Amino acid sequence: MPVMKLAEIAAELDGEVVGNGEVEISGVARIEDARDGEITFIANPKYTKYLKETKASAVIVSGEIAEVADKSLLLVKNPYFAFLKTVTLFHPQAPLIEEGIHHTAIIGQNTELGDNLSIGPYVVIGRRCQIGRGTILLPGAVVADDVRIGEDCTIHAYVSLRERVLLGNRVIIHDGTVVGSDGFGYAPEEGKYHKIPQVGTVVIEDDVEIGANVTIDRATLGETRIKRGAKLDNLIQVGHNCSIGDDTVIAAQAGLSGSTHIGRGVRVGGQVGFAGHLEVGDDASIGAQSGVSKSVPPGIMVFGYPARPHMEEFRIQAAQKQLPRLLKEIKDLRDRIRKLEEKMGKKC
Repeated sequence: MPVMKLAEIAAELDGEVVGNGEVEISGVARIEDARDGEITFIANPKYTKYLKETKASAVIVSGEIAEVADKSLLLVKNPYFAFLKTVTLFHPQAPLIEEGIHHTAIIGQNTELGDNLSIGPYVVIGRRCQIGRGTILLPGAVVADDVRIGEDCTIHAYVSLRERVLLGNRVIIHDGTVVGSDGFGYAPEEGKYHKIPQVGTVVIEDDVEIGANVTIDRATLGETRIKRGAKLDNLIQVGHNCSIGDDTVIAAQAGLSGSTHIGRGVRVGGQVGFAGHLEVGDDASIGAQSGVSKSVPPGIMVFGYPARPHMEEFRIQAAQKQLPRLLKEIKDLRDRIRKLEEKMGKKC
């Protein structure tokens, strides 16, 4: 592992040293676990209490943190992002696979291969495909006919890219994901369900990252589209004819029913379900385990089942906590009314 002076790290991060820029850093760690010779960071104000306690030799902070005695600081605009860059300085990623085409790979006719490819053991590539320069396909990946993959993509083990799928540049797809499986469409006739042909495709734009065991269905007609910079966690289902906007992030186990359209910069928590044929506006936020049955306007936060604006849901949940007491009060009032009625009846 390399050893760097704090001033050298500051130069890489475009930061400012407060304290001793000559202190040597040999690793990175969380603020609770850091030891002498390591660098850590504070991005969340609740961890400021650890600043005087940590044994780290230096701490990456924002300009809001004041100087601390006997502790060197590295001032940056975004401590969390700067720390991620610092991790890569001390842990540069090793190549996932050797460059070149493994002798067990199967490549179909009329497929165009770019320069500097890395194609691992038992990869299968169909006919008439296009694979861009610098792309990596790890062992067992399957690329069906007429697929186009852009430059510098990473396709991990056992990913399946079905026929006619289109990938942009710098796309990352993790193990076991299936892109372009048939959409869930059947037409009922005489008590039986008949499969509707799924003849559309899936388009994945530049800089998208898709987690492990995600399933993205091809469109019935047209396309299912994941737009530039979107990030999908593991175990997500994207139904046919959906679209996910630029820089939207979706946490694990979310499910999008067919023709759901999610805007730009949306944040979706884990285990959220979308009913389908609805729209979520730009910069909206959906709380974890919400059930979204109606379209969501831009810029608001909703959660709950069914999903509602968060202040309305807070009030409902607060009211629900009062239900046992309210039920008891209602029972007591009924008893009092009954007794009054009985008393009044005797007088009459």
